[in-house]
Amino acid sequence: MSQDKPGVLVLPPVLYAGALAAGLLLHLFVPRQPFTLWVARPLGALLLIASGALAGWGEKTMRRAGTNVSPNQPALTIVSAGPFRFTRNPLYLSLIGLYLGVTLLIDALWPLLLLVPVVVITHYGIIRREERYLEAKFGEAYRSYKARVRRWL
Repeated sequence: MSQDKPGVLVLPPVLYAGALAAGLLLHLFVPRQPFTLWVARPLGALLLIASGALAGWGEKTMRRAGTNVSPNQPALTIVSAGPFRFTRNPLYLSLIGLYLGVTLLIDALWPLLLLVPVVVITHYGIIRREERYLEAKFGEAYRSYKARVRRWL
């Protein structure tokens, strides 16, 4: 590899924030509320809290392990502690949860529909690239981790 980074298609926070903004803008002009508020709001709040906690835990675990959090920087080690024991992608799961939490709090259909292509881009344009990079960089150690821990849940 000429550059020591995975070469992701887009930075994950930019992808999620952009799609959420586009969906909320559509909701502003063509509001569609798919759920009842008494269900959507508490669920949205719960998702925001849980996803924020997962994001904090994942980031703290990566920093404690001495590796970079941003996919634009080199991975310095394989992190398998904390939430990385249960999923190889806790930060992406937290982004999905935060996105869904906001969508449910507002009870908006359009961001919900836009989440589908966002998850596809996350899978193929970010995660798969990161996996190829980590396997090339760490070899058997990463393949062993991949065999033990699921990609999502």
